[in-house]
This record gives sequence, C-alpha cells and structure tokens, in this order.
Amino acid sequence: MTDAGTPQSDADDVAAVDGRPPLSVSAAATLTDRIIENVEAVIVGQHDAIEHILVAMLARGHLLLEDVPGVGKTVLGRAVATSVDCSFKRVQFTPDLLPSDVTGVNVFNQKTREFEFRPGPVFANVVLGDEINRAPPKTQAALLEAMAEAQVTVDGETRTLPTPFTVIATQNDVEPGRTYDLPMAEIDRFMKKLRLGYPDEDEETALLQRVAGDHPLDSLEPVASLDDLRGARATVANVTLSEPVRRYVSRLATHTRNDATLGVSPRGAIALVRAAQARAVLDGRDYVIPDDVQTEAPSVWSHRIDADRPGSAVVEAALEATPVE
Repeated sequence: MTDAGTPQSDADDVAAVDGRPPLSVSAAATLTDRIIENVEAVIVGQHDAIEHILVAMLARGHLLLEDVPGVGKTVLGRAVATSVDCSFKRVQFTPDLLPSDVTGVNVFNQKTREFEFRPGPVFANVVLGDEINRAPPKTQAALLEAMAEAQVTVDGETRTLPTPFTVIATQNDVEPGRTYDLPMAEIDRFMKKLRLGYPDEDEETALLQRVAGDHPLDSLEPVASLDDLRGARATVANVTLSEPVRRYVSRLATHTRNDATLGVSPRGAIALVRAAQARAVLDGRDYVIPDDVQTEAPSVWSHRIDADRPGSAVVEAALEATPVE
C-alpha cells in the first residue's frame, strides 16, 4: 500500500480506471470525507444521502433522487458536483424537451458548407437531470445509451462521453397526471434510488439560518480535482471481492427472483458488488465484507423489483432469509 495521497504504481499489479492509477485506500477515504464535509456546508441532515451519491460516483454508477418538491434534491446534486472540479451540466426536463436538446445536434455551417456537431449537456462529467419524469419517454430514452455505454449516437455517428460520467437525476413523486413514469429499462440503469425526506425540527432550524442571507451553494468551492476522482474510482475497482461474497450476492439475487414478479437482474447484481466495493473504501478497507453488501442492497436493489409489495420489503426479506456463509 502506498502513502496517503500517492497513486499506486504499476508494479503493485493494479488496474487503472479512466486512465488514472489508483489512490491508496486511505487517500481515497480521506478524499470522500473531504467532499462530504464540503457538501454538508450546504446541505443539513443528509449525511447518509451524500455518502450514497459518492458511492454511486466512485462505483461508476448513476443515481436517481425521488421525493416531493422542495426537499433539496437539486441542491444536493449540485453541491456534490460543485465539490469536484469537473465539467458539470444541468438539464431541466420539460414536456417539450427534445432528445437532441440532451444529446446534441448537427448544425449546418454556412461558411464551411459542412455540418458541425454541437454537443448537448450530456457531454459533461456530471450531468444533473432535473425532474426527469416531466420529459416524454422519447427524450428520457436519450439518456439510455449514455448511461449504459458512456456514449451517444447522433445521425448515425457515435461519440464517446467524458470520463468519468455520472448522471444524477431527480424526479417528483407528486402530480402523476403531469409526469411520465420512467420505464423499468431506464430505472434499471440507475445504480441507486434515494429518497431524502423532510428534515427534523433542529435540521430545518439550522437550514433556515444558513440561507437567511446568500445561499451557501453560491460560494461553494471544489475540494477535489478530476484526477482525484478518477484515482478514487480506480481504487474502488481494485477492491478485493472474494468468492464467498460473490456467492452471497448471487444467493440474494436468486431469492428476489423467487419472491417477486421481476427480481434483480444480473446488471443489478453487478451494481451491488461495485457499490459494496465503494462502501469498503469509504470505510477504509481494500476488501468487501458482507456488511458492505447489506448496507448497499436496499438503495441498489429496491427500485429494480416488481412485486405485489414494495421492493424494499423484498430486499429486506432476502437479507433476513439468506445466511452469510
């Protein structure tokens, strides 16, 4: 293991991710602590949610924030993105938004007499999709290829998105007559789905104090570089995942498939082990333990399950019934 803050060398027999060698586990854990502290200068009472967002980013996943209006979904997403010095774009989804408004469009240049590609907001390291369920299905689908393969195809030409690439999408769960439900194929692309909930009395009192003048988000500064984030993602990718832990995840997935109309897919199982790897790094370990799997399973799997009861109940039943061997 190298010293904190120093990338591991190729001699350590580790793999690079996003073209960046891994940080040491301690350096990656310190990095996440620094980002969490920075975001908490803006967001009150959402420590666990901030951790979940960072887990998704480090595990090469995407995140869906769902809740009622006004609980801070957009502010939370912006605060996390602002804390890393990387490219950031926001898309305000509306009923009249077109797919090309997200992915980009070819425009004819009168001077050169040629078509030029003007990239859409999806060409950024962190893309905040605000109120994604207000856009029609065709526009929502514009994100499918981007989220699954980190690329977009416009007029038959495929273009690679920046690395890393993370989508943080928000949606309101009210006004169902004015929104479009996300199809399961798109929901399954999100590594995690979270609800924030209302703050308690003390948290809301502290929040009101912070925003009485200028909003603290306006003065928030980055505390991590793009290379820091790439190095931490490489650290997560190299966390040891033992055979017993892999079998434990497989048994959990099988339980959900036997206990629901639609259980967890292999993509969901992959998402869980990657999230567990990230959780291990947040806790300062270079190996996954069953506790990491159990911590991450509810947020990674609940939204992927179709059953006659909430998906969270199916996941909870799987965790209770499946022994750790």
